[in-house]
Amino acid sequence: MQGTLFSSQFSSSPIASEDDVARVVALRNAIASYDHQYYVLDAPTISDAEYDVLYRELQQLEAQYPELITSDSPTQRVGGQPLPEFPAVRHTVPMLSIRTETDTEASGAHTFDARVRRELGLTNNDPPIAYLAELKFDGLAISLRYEMGVFVQGATRGDGENGEDVTQNIRTIRAIPLRLNTRSNPPPRIIEIRGEVYMRRADFEKLNNRQRALGEKTFVNPRNSAAGSLRQLDSNITAKRPLSFFAYGLGEVIDWKLPETHAGVLDAIEHFGLPVDKHRQHVIGSEGLVAFHQKIAALRDTLPFDIDGVVYKVDSLALQQRLGFVTREPRWAVAHKYPAEEQMTVVRDIDIQVGRTGRLTPVAKLEPVFVGGTTVTNATLHNEDEVKRKDVRIGDTVIVRRAGDVIPEIVAVVTERRPENARAFEMPRQCPVCGSAVTREEGEVDIYCSGELFCPAQRKQALLHFAGRRAMDIEGLGDKIVEQLVDKAMVQSAADLYRLTQNDFASLDRMAEKSADNLCAALEKSKDTTLDRFIFALGIRHVGEATARDLAHYFGSLETLMAADRISLVAVPEIGDVMADSIHSFFSEPRNRDVIAALRTVGVHWPAVTVAATISGPLAGLTFVLTGTLPTMSRDDATRRIVEAGGKVIGSVSKKTGYVLAGEAPGSTLTKAQALKIPVLDEAALLQMIEAPQKTNLQTTP
Repeated sequence: MQGTLFSSQFSSSPIASEDDVARVVALRNAIASYDHQYYVLDAPTISDAEYDVLYRELQQLEAQYPELITSDSPTQRVGGQPLPEFPAVRHTVPMLSIRTETDTEASGAHTFDARVRRELGLTNNDPPIAYLAELKFDGLAISLRYEMGVFVQGATRGDGENGEDVTQNIRTIRAIPLRLNTRSNPPPRIIEIRGEVYMRRADFEKLNNRQRALGEKTFVNPRNSAAGSLRQLDSNITAKRPLSFFAYGLGEVIDWKLPETHAGVLDAIEHFGLPVDKHRQHVIGSEGLVAFHQKIAALRDTLPFDIDGVVYKVDSLALQQRLGFVTREPRWAVAHKYPAEEQMTVVRDIDIQVGRTGRLTPVAKLEPVFVGGTTVTNATLHNEDEVKRKDVRIGDTVIVRRAGDVIPEIVAVVTERRPENARAFEMPRQCPVCGSAVTREEGEVDIYCSGELFCPAQRKQALLHFAGRRAMDIEGLGDKIVEQLVDKAMVQSAADLYRLTQNDFASLDRMAEKSADNLCAALEKSKDTTLDRFIFALGIRHVGEATARDLAHYFGSLETLMAADRISLVAVPEIGDVMADSIHSFFSEPRNRDVIAALRTVGVHWPAVTVAATISGPLAGLTFVLTGTLPTMSRDDATRRIVEAGGKVIGSVSKKTGYVLAGEAPGSTLTKAQALKIPVLDEAALLQMIEAPQKTNLQTTP
């Protein structure tokens, strides 16, 4: 077996048979292939459970026969003993940096092409040069050394001549194979593959979320977190960090025939099983370079990882050799950067922005700074906890990050530059827009304005919800109309809708006379509603249709509900402390009560509700989740039939769900129900339960 043996003699260990050896090799190859599919190709072909079975079998065989353990075994990716320091590594072929073209416009590509042509002695009559254009990753450069196809050493760039040995940490990165795929050809005796260790944006966010949950320090950006993770003296820590890798070149090579082009080199590296970025492109001349620069600029914000530019390389290795180096930089390559996405500036003030849902967000007012290709004057601080965690104060110098259309944010404070008069921020206790009290529910980080029905910042959202089909069902009152009504100050609250005339609606853009008549008729019709629909229409946080029905049937009248304290609300089945606090806060806000009174004054009404001491019916005590399209009933009809029979309809599946009623195209709800072994009914089975409850041999879908 190839690979460096960790142990060679174990006198007390049993001797492995040929079948055991063959099985270990087969498992090792299979796991390496699955790792490549999952971590490099992003196309897994087996489930995690199936993978774990194979991995555990390999672990058991290696534990039974330690002499079979080799350095390239997938089981050796786990962290080892902490190191006192990183050993030094001298690069046989220096890891040189490349020149940076600071002109971020298209002219930077023209400048590089003209310089290359001049160095080669080409004239305007000579054909254009072929280049390979690549992304410039924002990570940490490393060199991977393979001997006879087996990974033996990983080193950082360092000063280019000498780096640090981070082999143990590199082993934990599953995108990097411990053995090259060289089954079709003999492996190179020695090959060093150069590339970049980085962290995906999504993985960076997950890592920071985990750090916050543990109460530990978060990272500033993906590059810092990748570099810090790779330089941990304890590789067990590195193993817990989600690092990725892209290859982009070669170092020392012995006994391997080089391709004729750089593109061929990258194709060969990819064939060896290492990840090479798919965005690389063969281009011709300066115009091809410009087109690539512009194309990647447009894609930059959608990439799953950070880049700070692109790299142009003369594709022909023979031409690269002719061009050579100058002051330790290759003449045949250049990095063409984009505008920086991080810059330093000063916090002038911290304001509060109230969103459409009533959430209060602190926003830093900044000294204007050019970052990410635009001038930034505001940056989100997310919430009160984030301001305190980052310790952002008015007057601080901060690092601001912007990526495309993403709202700029403050990623760190430069505390060394903090002035003596820097002021701490305090969250207001009243909404800065409407003056209503603000609330923060237990366990949540966000703070909300309690004036849902009154607050101008929430007006459009509140009106659209109020008019929804499952709420007041005001047909024809959509986004465009609501936007005009609010922007033209024709409506301050939902009650004002009912005071509008046909002429008012006809004055709106693109509103024909017939449409205005229809909207007036829909408003008049909506006045005749039910208590549960009205409660749902109010838009109380956490109160959905099912909860609105529970409240209506438990309290029987709106007056009783509005007067209920938290203890009374928690007594309602399925209502916990968080929901009770939200309901109580809503009805405690005088402005909300004023809007409700105005709605009743304009004629909104509903029939009396009978309060039942106990729920009875053939479905009493049963909960249902609906999914898919039923043959003859709408979702509303099915919900009504279930509720009338004493059952309850909830929005999502859990272990406490009684049944799932599934129609055509049910989606993931059905899959989850089957996984939890919850009985699944079709429409006919539901009707059978309602109409013939005494029968117990119902046909359910397993």
